[in-house]
Amino acid sequence: MNVIKVKQCSTCGTPFNCGDTLEGTKCWCNDFPPIFVPTTVVDCLCPECFKQACSVKIDEYVNTITPDTAKENKAKDLPKAENLIEGIDYYLEDGKYVFKTWFHLKRGYCCENGCRHCPYKQEIK
Repeated sequence: MNVIKVKQCSTCGTPFNCGDTLEGTKCWCNDFPPIFVPTTVVDCLCPECFKQACSVKIDEYVNTITPDTAKENKAKDLPKAENLIEGIDYYLEDGKYVFKTWFHLKRGYCCENGCRHCPYKQEIK
């Protein structure tokens, strides 16, 4: 029997379902990168606030990366998520996926396809 835990977002107060169960089912939040130090969030966040908080943390980290430091970045060592997350790993442009810098950093190397947001190559000007 799955018991759904209802929590309140510690940021906006919205109630939401936590997916962790005693039977071992994992919550939706496990698809996001584990980038929070436990003391930075009082309790769980709703999906929208969690996605926004992740985006801010990821953007702060990505802004510190240069082509010289990209190969040794910490993102490549994170546990691999099963699902890509729109707005975190990619965005859609004219119906096509455009992978963000974070996606490339998690992969850990350049695929040599000339990706728009590749952190491993110097921009040609």
